[in-house]
Amino acid sequence: MTPLLLGVFRLDLDTDATPETISFSKPPLELAVTTAAGFRFRLIGVHAKSKAPHKVTAEAEAIRVGIENRRKQLAQCIWLRARVDQHLAAHVPLVVLGDFNDGPGLDEYEKLFGHSGVEIMLGLDRPPEERLYEPHAQMVLGQTFAVGPTTARFYLTGKHRYFQALLDYIMISPDLRAKASEWRIWHPFDDPVCWKTVELREALLAASDHFPVTVDLDI
Repeated sequence: MTPLLLGVFRLDLDTDATPETISFSKPPLELAVTTAAGFRFRLIGVHAKSKAPHKVTAEAEAIRVGIENRRKQLAQCIWLRARVDQHLAAHVPLVVLGDFNDGPGLDEYEKLFGHSGVEIMLGLDRPPEERLYEPHAQMVLGQTFAVGPTTARFYLTGKHRYFQALLDYIMISPDLRAKASEWRIWHPFDDPVCWKTVELREALLAASDHFPVTVDLDI
């Protein structure tokens, strides 16, 4: 039985045959939701570990910390995916959403592990009935060019420029796909309505370096 996401999870991260103890510094929030119409589903809000080697200046140390952080982030996603599997096996409609601090092809360290945390969460190597769906992630996974949707924008002080990335997702179980419409990233520079609505644009830029992601569910 997968431990609840508030506890600890044991997984061998460095292949030394000794499982490490994994926990969340920001534990996921899991809700059992019943809508006004009586529709029941589970919702899991996620803020996965950042892979960035914060406060590290030496290149060798930054590489080591970056790899270590990716291991931890992948372990969190493996734990989350095990929880997802429990709900899917019980035929419970499911929404998993939040900041995963990761995305397909986001950095070179991903090649060391074969998959990103997002790919693990989506269950891309599973049968269709066990896969979660997220259209923005699918766009990046299937693209043959560099441009794709992004949900976050960071200023790189040393390089004097902004870096954009797809880090935030809304993943839904197969039984919710027919009920979903109007997927949207409220990016002030990529969404024409957000750009043209000055008050909205300024509010989005002031609120966070991540931008909202929404989907309409007919439930």
